[in-house]
Formats: sequence, structure tokens, C-alpha cells
Amino acid sequence: MKRRLVIILILSGFLHGYSQQAREGGSELKLSLRDAQDYAILNNKSVLAARADVMASKAAVWETISAALPQLNANGTFADNLKLMTTLLPGEFFGQPGTKIPVTFGSKYNSSASFQANLLIFNAPLFLGIETSKLAYKLNANNLELSELDTKEAVSSAYFLILVSEKSLEILNANIANLNETLRSTRSMYSAGMAESTDVDQMVSNVTMMDNNRSSLLRTIELNYNLLRFQLGVSADTRIILTDNLEGLTNAVNVEALMSQDFDHTKNINYKLVEGQELMSELALKSQKASVLPTLAGFYNYGTSGMGDKMRDLSWFPNSMAGLQVSVPIFASGERYAKIQKAKYNLNKARITRNMIEDQLLIQEKQLRYNLVNANLQYQSQKENVDVLERVYKSTENKYMQGMASSLELTQANTQYLQAENNYVSALMNLLLTKLALDKLLNNL
Repeated sequence: MKRRLVIILILSGFLHGYSQQAREGGSELKLSLRDAQDYAILNNKSVLAARADVMASKAAVWETISAALPQLNANGTFADNLKLMTTLLPGEFFGQPGTKIPVTFGSKYNSSASFQANLLIFNAPLFLGIETSKLAYKLNANNLELSELDTKEAVSSAYFLILVSEKSLEILNANIANLNETLRSTRSMYSAGMAESTDVDQMVSNVTMMDNNRSSLLRTIELNYNLLRFQLGVSADTRIILTDNLEGLTNAVNVEALMSQDFDHTKNINYKLVEGQELMSELALKSQKASVLPTLAGFYNYGTSGMGDKMRDLSWFPNSMAGLQVSVPIFASGERYAKIQKAKYNLNKARITRNMIEDQLLIQEKQLRYNLVNANLQYQSQKENVDVLERVYKSTENKYMQGMASSLELTQANTQYLQAENNYVSALMNLLLTKLALDKLLNNL
């Protein structure tokens, strides 16, 4: 944990200076996928909140421990009796039987000072509470780790979405350029009497549809950038430049290596969390059982009091006391028994939950490995399909230019080719996301 904090502090200083330069240069960030993940770990709001929980739980540990340490308190008073209390005493005390004599008691000035020391010698629930607070700190640290993993996953997904969307835009732009060239050729052919007006209309319709798709895709890309900005914790006007590309990220997918990597479910962060909850339930049960034990505390008091009619001439009288205090619970009308039973049920529920999460993780592992293999096969298949349909489209285009194919056949070939490109991009995105899910399960992020 200390090593991680040191790394975070170093990265914080580096990225703070980097982000300062970015602000001075017009709010621009150039980020690789790893840079984006590291930046989000330091600036994402959810991670910052989880980190604050860790620090608060760390303080709570010392708060609980301090209750078992010696306590020292000091008190002091000073009083000016502006008018002393008067009482009536029987006259017999003063040789005046049958009368009441007013008598004033006390002194004009009273002052006192005292010190009290307390030490809790034995309190089983408190000592178990210390263990509980330490475990709560550990659970919050695990929650922080989970928040960091979730953030890295969200950043990666947004990063992939942007790259895939921009790849789709690149394909669409090339398709529009090609359609515009075909439209110009069709118009020339129409002017020469080699094509019909419906062919021109068909080409115009195709170009218009592609332009509309391009406008929609541009809005999607900006939405994906905003999603990434949110995960990074930067302002909406920050310009982000992605330095990684799809080819490099796809080439980094090593299916065989991932398939051969062992999975230890006990090291998975979700399993650690439910395991921690089980330990919390065990401590809660022990604490309820310990509530029937006596409490023993020691104390020592030392004080002095001063009295007199002149402020500068007080008579002081010291006093001190030491002792032990024992508190023994005897009867609580069944309340403690009910709390113990409730704690037992909660512990049993926590154990069932842990077993359930264990089963889910093992099933999830098998499913994600299967998904990765299948996604890789789909990716390879769609990649080959693009090459095939590209050749078909170019052949149909040549035939169209020679008057051997209709505009409808060219439109169908273009639609099939564009659909193949979209399927390829979708398969690529699915491959990256499937790898991302398995990496998260295997703690590779």
C-alpha cells in the first residue's frame, strides 16, 4: 500500500505539471491508453471519493484505539459569592432559647482545581471494535482498488469507443468520397447518353444517406469524447488527443497468453470484499457475545480547593482518590440473546454470499475465456470478409462504368461492402472489450 501511495504521489506531481502546461496551452491532453488510465486514477471523482473513505477509515482506527488508552482531564473553577447564603439556626445554640438566629455560611471566594486520569483495563467489545475498525480500513482500501479497476475499465471502454468511432468515420469518409466520384462519373455518363436519370438519382440518394450517417457519427464521436472527459475528471472544453491506435491495440491482444494465464478467485477484488464482509460479521458476533463480560476501569483523581474572604489570601486544601470501577451486566430481558442470534444469522448470510460470489467468478472465468476465443474468431472472419466484399464492390464498380451493371447492383455491392466494414469494426470492438473484461477478472489492468 505504501509503495502504491509513493507511485501515486510521483504521478500526481508529474501529471499536475503536465496538466498545468495543458491548461496554459489551451486545455489539451495527449494520452495513450495507459496515460489515460493513470490520469483518471488521480482525477476521477469516484476514485477521489473512495480515497477519502480510506483516509477517513484510517482516522477511525486511531479514534477507536484512543478509547482504550489513558485519558487525562483537568478542571478548574473560581467563584465570587456576591452574597453568601444565610440560614436560621435555633437560638439554643447561642444562649437565646425560643428564637431563630440568622447565620451566614461560607466564604466570599471559592476556587478549585482537579486532575482526573482514567484507564480502561478490560472491555472486550472495545478491543473487538479496534479489530473491526482495522478491518473496515482494509475493506475501504479494497473498495478503492475496485473503484480504480472500474475506472480503468470505463476509461478503456471510452478510449476504444472513440477509436472505433473514428475508424468508422474514416471508412465512411472514404465511402462518401468514392460515391461522389461515382456520382460525377454517372452524371458524365448521363450527359453522354450512357446512363439514365434514375441512375443519377440513385447515386445522389446514396451520397445523401451517407452524409446523414456521417453527421450522426460525428455526434456519437463527440459524445464518446465527453464520456472520456467525465472519466478523466477534466472539464468539458478540454481537447483530448489519443496517441494509441486501433492497429497497435489489436496487435497487443495475445489470446493464447490470456488463455494460459491461471485464475485465482481468492485474489479477485470482488471476492476479497465479500470475504471481508464475512470477517466483519464474525467480529460482530464475537462483539455481541463479549457484551456479557464485565468491564474493568481504573481511575485516579487529584484536586485542591481554596476558600477565603480575600482573593489573595485563600486557604487551600488538597484531596486525592484512586480506585477501580467494575461494571457487570446481569439481566437485559433477552436483548443480548436476541442480538447474538441476529449476528449469527448475518454471519451465515455472509458465508452464503461468499460461496455464491466464488461460484459466479469461476463461471464468469469460463464464460469470458470462451467469449475471447469466439470474439477473436469473429474478428478474423470479418477481417477476411471485408477483403472479399471490397473486391466484389470494385468489380461491380468497373462493370457499372462499362455499362455491364446497373446502379442498383452497384448500390447493393456498396451496401454489402459498407456493412462488412461495419461488421469488422464491431468485431474489433467486441474483441477489445472481451479482452478488457478478462483482463479485469485476472487483475491485469
